[in-house]
Amino acid sequence: MVGPRHCPISYEENEAVRRTLIQFWLPLVFCVVPSLAAALVVSTLPPIARRFYLSHFTPLDGVIVGLGLSLFSIQTILAFRAMRWCGRAFDERFDRWLNQLAQSSEWFPLLGLIGTVAGILQTFSSITGSTPPAKIIQLYAPAITATGSGLFMALLNILPIWMAMVGRGLIGSLSGTTRDGSSVAVAPRRNSGGAS
Repeated sequence: MVGPRHCPISYEENEAVRRTLIQFWLPLVFCVVPSLAAALVVSTLPPIARRFYLSHFTPLDGVIVGLGLSLFSIQTILAFRAMRWCGRAFDERFDRWLNQLAQSSEWFPLLGLIGTVAGILQTFSSITGSTPPAKIIQLYAPAITATGSGLFMALLNILPIWMAMVGRGLIGSLSGTTRDGSSVAVAPRRNSGGAS
């Protein structure tokens, strides 16, 4: 019985594969993870909660979600660029922008809080002696959706910088470089010379 043939990969081919993995595929995977995490969170919400949210979506929710998704898209692009390995180090030109944009995600819960206050004021101003509970809940719905929008966008917008830092650690270790930028000697793998 003849065993499987081994096709030895040359050192140059191995380095080309590793370089492609380090420079393109790993940054891409790390940039896709926050979107997958967001989709996972949305998919775990009960369907009735998703329907309620969508049926009570307000213009303030539109502003919060629109700004949040725009900021998330920009951060994802910058995170991909920041994780690009440039031979001996990462491209650090985007670090300042990533930090500032991640800090701006703190504003989303505050925008949601504005919606919460507006919803509460709307509810209290509409309550009369004979207001049915269903009407009170309907008036209060914008407060809940705005809070949810703000919290979800804040969560979504802190993920890209975190993934960039985790990705840099892994990519840096695969590149054979230490944190301080010095190279780690990696001996090329030698073929045993025997045919299998």
